[in-house]
Amino acid sequence: VQLQASGGGLVQAGGSLRLTCAASSSKRIARIDNMGWYRQAPGQQRELVAAITSRGSPTYADSVKGRFAISRDNAENTVCLQMNSLKLEDTAVHYCNAQIMVISDDAWVALNAWGQGTLVTVSS
Repeated sequence: VQLQASGGGLVQAGGSLRLTCAASSSKRIARIDNMGWYRQAPGQQRELVAAITSRGSPTYADSVKGRFAISRDNAENTVCLQMNSLKLEDTAVHYCNAQIMVISDDAWVALNAWGQGTLVTVSS
């Protein structure tokens, strides 16, 4: 299973960025449960930014509520994070995450997959 993240970059404070993550697998994907975005700033632990269930119910960290919006496309196996009103403290490497069930040799295998990380840098 692979999670390919894109959309990071350099933006001024108050600006916007949109992150996208696409899941793919050489095995058949039976279903994808929760999908989400985490971030890790230098010297800090990785933290949850936002998550979304398979039915589309979102959860946000308090620090991003009202500014970020998470969405997913179950047909395309993608999850997006729209980030608005970006602040300096949003600077971090952002990772997508997904709980994926694949079918391998007639067995269902549960995987906790991570993307490679995409850097978001907010400047003053």
